[in-house]
Amino acid sequence: MRLLPKKLLSRIMLLIAVLLAIGQFASLQIFEYFEREPRAQATALQAVTVVNYTRASLIASQENLRLALLSELTGKEGVRIYYADFMEEIAPLPDDPFIQLVADKIRERLGEQTIITTKHYGISGLWVSFGIDQDDFWVVIPNVHVERPFPWQWLGWIALVLSLSLAGGYLLAARINKPLNLLVSAADKLRKGEQPEKLPEDSVTELREVSTTFNKMAESLAELDAERTLILAGVSHDIRTPLARLRLAVEMLPEQDCGYLKSGMVQDIADMDNIIHQFLDFVRGTEGEPTLMVDINTLLQALHERQQRAGRDLVIQLAPTYKVPIKPLAMQRLLDNLVGNAYNYGGGQVRVSSQIQADWIVISIFDNGPGIPETHLQKLLRPFERLDTARSNAGGSGLGLAIADRIAKLHHGKLELINRPEGGLEARLSIPIKN
Repeated sequence: MRLLPKKLLSRIMLLIAVLLAIGQFASLQIFEYFEREPRAQATALQAVTVVNYTRASLIASQENLRLALLSELTGKEGVRIYYADFMEEIAPLPDDPFIQLVADKIRERLGEQTIITTKHYGISGLWVSFGIDQDDFWVVIPNVHVERPFPWQWLGWIALVLSLSLAGGYLLAARINKPLNLLVSAADKLRKGEQPEKLPEDSVTELREVSTTFNKMAESLAELDAERTLILAGVSHDIRTPLARLRLAVEMLPEQDCGYLKSGMVQDIADMDNIIHQFLDFVRGTEGEPTLMVDINTLLQALHERQQRAGRDLVIQLAPTYKVPIKPLAMQRLLDNLVGNAYNYGGGQVRVSSQIQADWIVISIFDNGPGIPETHLQKLLRPFERLDTARSNAGGSGLGLAIADRIAKLHHGKLELINRPEGGLEARLSIPIKN
């Protein structure tokens, strides 16, 4: 399972464990509460029976034989009988709901004058008083008859139930988690402009409809994108044909009569053709191009050579050689857009540097232009955003930086525009070494 669902799954399992533990504890408390009354009734009845039989035996015996009878009765089934002296200190009953309930039920049968304690003369047990004529006695019932041993076997059953419940919860959460992982991955690909694989529609009932709807949405978006690309390609072809004829006609104008107008018209036609090219680049993206391990220095040196052929003196500062997984043509388009933007609106000299920072390769394009207002740094990465300033991009479509930003995101990287303290702009491209 992937990282995010693992966090969610661990929280779900922890919540299930806590809820099960609370439920088991509550069940034990409820069982103890409802079982306390009959157990106390049985214990009290046992004590009352022992007292009544002992009292009846002593009453039926001759007075001079009571001592011998007491000796004979003491020790039977662990029950002991002693003469009582109520002038001595008697410990109060402990603050135990069960013992208090047993004492109340014994007094209900033997009378309110009955004295009950759980420890006397250092001997533990249930001490119950009774009297015969002027004599007072204690009947001592050992703890084994009063206290119920802790049900350790319950802990085993509770642990078994808890383990089975957690295992069932884990399997259920994992079953739901798998299609959720696929959905998250597909949605992430769709967000990046990639076509996701079709989600399986044989998952759990709760997610089957979601998967079906998502697949239909992805198919609809793919069809819409294909239609848009086809329309723009058709429009581009239809517009470029008359543009080519127009340029040919302009080139045939006489230089001596229309020299100034001719150069302006040629430039306008070139700008229109460039705008159409940017539209197509924005729509086309990087579809069909495979990802390759490419030496970033080779890419930057090729960029330097292209700029030299265009008559531009591009300064490059290269980091040590390092290969990264990229789409070469798309990355070339990104760098050309950034460098072209820097030359068009950056005031002359342009410098490109690369450096390795942790798990990233950072490529920076520096220019000496007027910079960009802080409030517009992020806006300029959106399609069709332009500034009415010295960097207005008045001759373009406003898609150059948007294309560069889209390509950076397709490589799991990021593009930032940063105003330099000494003046000018830095376009900083960060590409992960592994993606």
